[in-house]
Amino acid sequence: MFGAWAAAWPLIRADLHLTYVQVGLLLSLPQLFGNVVEPAVGVLGDAWDRRALIRSGGVVFAAAVLGIALSHAFAPLLVALALVNPASGAFVSLSQAVLMDLDPRGHELNMARWALAGSVGVVAGPLLLGAVVGAGLGWRGAFIACAVVAVLLLALVWRAGVATPPSGVRRSLGRALRQGTRDAFRALGRPDVLRWLTLLEFINLMLDILLDFLALYLVDIVGLSGARAGFAIAVWTGVGLLGDAALIPLLKRMDGLRYLRASALAVLFLFPAFLLVDDVPSKVVLLGALGLLDSGWYAILQGRLYSAMPGRSAAVMTLGNLFGLAGGLLPLALGVIAERYGLGAAMWLLMAAPIALLVGLPARSR
Repeated sequence: MFGAWAAAWPLIRADLHLTYVQVGLLLSLPQLFGNVVEPAVGVLGDAWDRRALIRSGGVVFAAAVLGIALSHAFAPLLVALALVNPASGAFVSLSQAVLMDLDPRGHELNMARWALAGSVGVVAGPLLLGAVVGAGLGWRGAFIACAVVAVLLLALVWRAGVATPPSGVRRSLGRALRQGTRDAFRALGRPDVLRWLTLLEFINLMLDILLDFLALYLVDIVGLSGARAGFAIAVWTGVGLLGDAALIPLLKRMDGLRYLRASALAVLFLFPAFLLVDDVPSKVVLLGALGLLDSGWYAILQGRLYSAMPGRSAAVMTLGNLFGLAGGLLPLALGVIAERYGLGAAMWLLMAAPIALLVGLPARSR
């Protein structure tokens, strides 16, 4: 769904006559709303009924994706997106916590597998959009299809067994919220936890936020048609899929922090080259190289965060959302800057991602 959403931006903007500021609002406000609601979901995920939370999130997620397809103006689209964010937190992020609990010693490797599955979805989204638009059903048809797939996934998840809570101890709702909140804020006092949370917010500039603005950049600044921009995004996500697949055997042989430092240094030089080069084929090649190099960033950093908080997998979701309150303003800031100075100038701010990695990573693994 998110892959189709990123590729559909030029179509959605043209259909609903959106400005860059409205685009920034659609990217920022739903994320901020999710970051306010989801911490409670994460707190309950470690101390209450995970199965009920995941099922409820799946129901709301499917309904919200259908709401995106039925939106014909800025306001209803904003409402639908606002529901998608916390619903995906309960449906998807808690499922990630379940996966982490299955193998406490394999966080990085299992996060690499998780990222690979996510990359399959990100690549499939634009392909689905292209096929549905080519069939004459428009961008709305793609989100109706995503809602149908979400219902099918929900049916599978409904039958799956989920340990609730991981400790095997059921608490009342009020007690679970109080205990989980205390544990989450206690973890914020640890420097290693703060490090991984901060770096995860910075690298999102080169991951989800770049994906959010990439189609608009290729159409408005580079001058590509919607179809050619979709092809360029498919190159970026497709190469990223290959990178996520290669990361699994790589992490069995190489320390994840060494890979992060080397890839961040390469991105520090390649991203300015991507913005400055005028030749479209060269731009697409550089975009593919960027997709390959940053494909393992999220998996490694998220895996390190889980390892820093053993036995508190759902609390990781809570802390991520608390930090995401600040990160959620970044798309809005980029939209405002793009409206005033141009999208080409705003894209340079994404350079903060590799710089943050080079400055913030520890000197060695522990």
